[in-house]
Amino acid sequence: MSSQVLTTQEVSNPTEVAWVRFLRAHAALTRELSARLEAEHGLTMSDFDVLIQLYHAEGHAMRRVDIARQVLLTASGITRLLDGLERCGLVEKKACPSDARVSYAVLTDAGLSKITAARDSHGADVDELFGSRLEPKEREHLAELLGRLPLLHTSEACSE
Repeated sequence: MSSQVLTTQEVSNPTEVAWVRFLRAHAALTRELSARLEAEHGLTMSDFDVLIQLYHAEGHAMRRVDIARQVLLTASGITRLLDGLERCGLVEKKACPSDARVSYAVLTDAGLSKITAARDSHGADVDELFGSRLEPKEREHLAELLGRLPLLHTSEACSE
């Protein structure tokens, strides 16, 4: 079902109403959060997603293919995104010493500073735009409900 043309007034099935509201809320929140990230930090949501993955990774480094799986980008998509982050000095490419076919993306000191600042303000924006609209028990309940939905599982990382 396309949510592009439907409004909640045009559907009566509770599942469809919930789905349309979920999609609309996601789109509106993503637009606003993206605009704020761009204005405050010069980062897209995809940039932020990659940088936060590296921030939480051991040694702030990940195989490029694993980043692509985590953020659901194609190999060429992650290459373009990482190339841009490398040009900005936020990420650097490192070769794997044991396998020349493997390369890592590593968060630089500048990247660490950028994601630390962005993480803090982005978290505050999420709290303001999303968390403040729900009571603590409602947030817990929503998290539990969303946890029931299937997730796209990424492939297990290949051992090197």
